Amino acid sequence: MTQAIQTSAIVGVIGAGAMGAGIAQVAALAGHTVLLYDLDAKALDKARNAIAANVQRLIDKKKLEESAGQQAIDRVRVVTSLADLRTASLVIEAIAERLELKRALFIELESIVTHECMLATNTSSISITAIAAPLKHPSRVVGMHFFNPAPLMALVEVVHGLATSDAVAQTVHATAAAWGKTPVHAKSTPGFIVNRVARPFYAEGLRVLNEQGADAASIDAVMRDSGGFRMGPFELMDLIGHDVNFAVTQSVFNAYFNDPRFTPSLIQQELVNAGFLGRKTGRGFYDYGADAAKPVARIETNAHTPSKIVLGESVPLYERLQARIAPASVAGNDMPGLIAQIDDAYLFLTDGRTATERAHALGIDNIVLIDLALDYANAQSVALTHARQCSGEAYAAVAGALAQAGYAVVPLNDVAGMTVMRTVAMLVNEAADAVNQCVCTSADLDLAMEKGVNYPLGPLAWGERIDIGRVHDVLLHLAAHYGEDRYRASPLIAALRYSGQRFH
Repeated sequence: MTQAIQTSAIVGVIGAGAMGAGIAQVAALAGHTVLLYDLDAKALDKARNAIAANVQRLIDKKKLEESAGQQAIDRVRVVTSLADLRTASLVIEAIAERLELKRALFIELESIVTHECMLATNTSSISITAIAAPLKHPSRVVGMHFFNPAPLMALVEVVHGLATSDAVAQTVHATAAAWGKTPVHAKSTPGFIVNRVARPFYAEGLRVLNEQGADAASIDAVMRDSGGFRMGPFELMDLIGHDVNFAVTQSVFNAYFNDPRFTPSLIQQELVNAGFLGRKTGRGFYDYGADAAKPVARIETNAHTPSKIVLGESVPLYERLQARIAPASVAGNDMPGLIAQIDDAYLFLTDGRTATERAHALGIDNIVLIDLALDYANAQSVALTHARQCSGEAYAAVAGALAQAGYAVVPLNDVAGMTVMRTVAMLVNEAADAVNQCVCTSADLDLAMEKGVNYPLGPLAWGERIDIGRVHDVLLHLAAHYGEDRYRASPLIAALRYSGQRFH
């Protein structure tokens, strides 16, 4: 088994911005002497002060002994010349995201450090292969992608370029683990794991907004309170900054030769053009001014208590929903896929088709669809939509039954796949494609998405919970509805569906 570098080994960190300072802090707390370099002396002073303040907070919270904290602070040494890094066993760069700058830096470092020194880049998007290409010894270059803030975020993507030595990658992986991080292996492809697989989380929310499916606050509420995500797509984009989020989407889109799956949103482009970048500018999808009203989701008010609820066949995915809406009822309708008949309405889980299309296919006007929830037993809200043919009274009976069960009912216009279902299906799809293309293993992918972006469940595990066949159907229906290659199903999803196998 490959060993981590010894704590006696010196770690060099280049770039004293937020990421560089955070990485230096992590390495110092793990016991290493850290040589921190930056061209800007003020940035070095600021980084050193930030590290000291962060460590002091850990001491104040009783998470670190005072003596250990002071020793860690003392191990961070500011250097003013790259030549000072000659004794380092590992150098991690965290400079600007420009290929030519990173190449030039590593070319210079190669003439300074020992032959055994490993060169790691914290890039979030640039090809490791491209960075290493001009070096005499490209095998020593590896991606070591920390997430911001580095001291708090567990994930580290260890990214292999074409020339990266397996021994180097394994050592860096073991080192990240020894530093208390959760490392995963990834192949150097656009977006690596997290920045690639997370694209649909933003893209599908933007698509639903663009189609007037619901307003941003309502979509965010459903994704949080029903989907189980810590933040909805719009509040998260506002937090990240639209300039950053849009740039990543553009980068991945361009790197995949304009694959429609990664098409950027005109809505987000307009925000960037206007300078409405989110929290940091005081305005994005939401207004962050001192007097601005807090965004509120739309909650359905057109509801009445139904006189009759007859449950359909119990299915594990939504049996807890059935238990909440009719705890004393028994199944009495064997219509395939029916959750419940509520007065004259028929309630189904969305399958990627619109309610209007399903009403036409079934020959039943009063079709109402509910969105996916991570856990119907504990979900605070659910999204609901109905066919254009559905009567207002029939829809109101379903909304009343759900409200009576304790759900806040968020109404959506009739968009295909609704919100949570289409987003999760596309996350599963992108994750499956990454595994199918040998970017990473299934286990590392789910781990990366849970630790890197705090998803409530790894996409592949979520796909298995929903049922791979159901996910495949949602994707096929979305593809048919839109007529776009954006929604093409991953070959791996089809293979697993028809073979009866699983991702894990």
